[in-house]
Order: sequence, then C-alpha cells, then structure tokens
Amino acid sequence: MYWPQQEPDQIPEAYPWGIAMRGKNPAVLDVEMLNPYNAIDASKNERALIRNISGQPLRRGIYVDAIFDIGRIENVHWNPWWSMKPVLLNWQKENGEAFIFERTDWHYVLNTFCFGYHVGYKFGSSKTGACNGNFLGIGADACHTAVLVEQSAPMGLLITNGEFVAMNGVDPTMVDVKPTNNGNVRFVNCAYWGPCHQIAKIDGKGTVGFSDCIFMQWDAKKEGRPALQITGGSIVIRGCDFWEAKPQIRIEADVARAIVSENTVKGEIQIENKAQNTFINGNLGTK
Repeated sequence: MYWPQQEPDQIPEAYPWGIAMRGKNPAVLDVEMLNPYNAIDASKNERALIRNISGQPLRRGIYVDAIFDIGRIENVHWNPWWSMKPVLLNWQKENGEAFIFERTDWHYVLNTFCFGYHVGYKFGSSKTGACNGNFLGIGADACHTAVLVEQSAPMGLLITNGEFVAMNGVDPTMVDVKPTNNGNVRFVNCAYWGPCHQIAKIDGKGTVGFSDCIFMQWDAKKEGRPALQITGGSIVIRGCDFWEAKPQIRIEADVARAIVSENTVKGEIQIENKAQNTFINGNLGTK
C-alpha cells in the first residue's frame, strides 16, 4: 500500500486510516504499508489478527480499542525506510505513535518493533476501559518515550524480553507511567539503553515491577537524575543490573510500597528513599 501524493521531504498530509478492521475475525496478513499517515485501525471487532506487516506510518501505526475477544499482533516492523529526510522524520519523532492500546482484553503481541517515534507503545483508556495483555519480544528504538502508560487494567500489562531506547526530544525517557494509572505493569527480562535522561518515571496508584532487567545508560546531561524515579503507587525492583556509577533509584515520600532487592550496580549503591513502607535489602555494588 502506497500513498503517492505524500511528499518524503515535507510535513505529512493527513489521510484516513489505511485499513479499518471491523466485525468478527478480521485479518491483515503479509502487507507492506509503505507510507500511511495512519496505518491500521484495529478497533470495534472480535479476534483481530495482524501478522507480518511492515512500513513507515507517519502519525499512527496500529490503534486497538474495544476488542473484548482476544486479538493478536505478530511480526510488525515500523521503520523509516520510505523517508529519513529531516523535515518529515523530525515531525514523525515529535508526533508519531507506533502502537496505541486502549480497551482490549488479553491481547497477544509478539515480535514488534518501531524506530523514530514520539511514543513507541502507548497505553491509555477509552470509554470502554483499558488494556491488559501479553507483550513478548517488543522493541522501540530512537523514541522520545518508548513506553507510555496513562492507564492499564488491574490484570496488568505483562511485558517480557523488551528492548527500549529513548534518545529524542526534550526529556527522553524509556518508561513513563502517568499519575492517571491505577493498574498493574510488569517488565521482565528487558533491556534499556541510549542517551536518555531517565530509564523510568513512575507515578499513579498502581503497581509497577522491574524484574531481571538491564539498565545501561541514563542521565545523559549529568544532572544527577536517578535511573528510576518513583513518585507514586507501588514499586518492585528485583534482580536488575545497573551498568553506570550514577544514582540508581529515588523513592519519594508518597510511594505506598516499595521493594528493592537483590540488584547489582556499578560503583556505590545510590538509592534515595523517602517513603515509609519499604523493603530495601541485598543490593550489591562494586568496590
């Protein structure tokens, strides 16, 4: 699918969705969507299947909402191979959203990737609710925010084997969980790198967990920022590896519960804790 009147060196023109999936069992298989403004609207359907899709959506890649019977997204690759000309690509980096999830139950997402977007994976809510699902082998590179969570369902966003790089925009951050979130988010065996300001900013009233993760780069401007800044909700950080001799974790006073245990860090342990209901134990630095 190709939009011939879209100019590769200009701010893109808005077009309707390239594909809208409706009804029961819709499927989009083996399609290259070279340069859509909006690629796939996967909302208001049952059991949507999206598999083996590639291209460069300019504003939105895949939008999921109001799916109450399990949908699947597999092997989707969004990359700027149509145009990397500065005017268009900079606009995409400031406005683009690669994967957007609102209400969907038990969504299965496997082996997906995006490069050069404002937000890689955005989790929000609509009038029908928020998302819960299984996200395995997902990646976001050269984004402003790799994972943005405005809301999640209580059953949780289960994110495993993710790779996330934030390096663009005013305040590049890998994971940003907003004050509006009151659900659960889990990151297991994920890696984070790139010249970001912070790995994660966590707020809200939900619970966020990082387990067996690798944190390689943060505080690019040397402002003393911690890799993980926790200002609200509950947090579990367990068995992770911090690769830079910089502040690792800051836990603010309003955090309800915090467990930080069995992590390894480069240099001295630099964990600032202002909360009361915490368990911080068994973390090891290097001499």
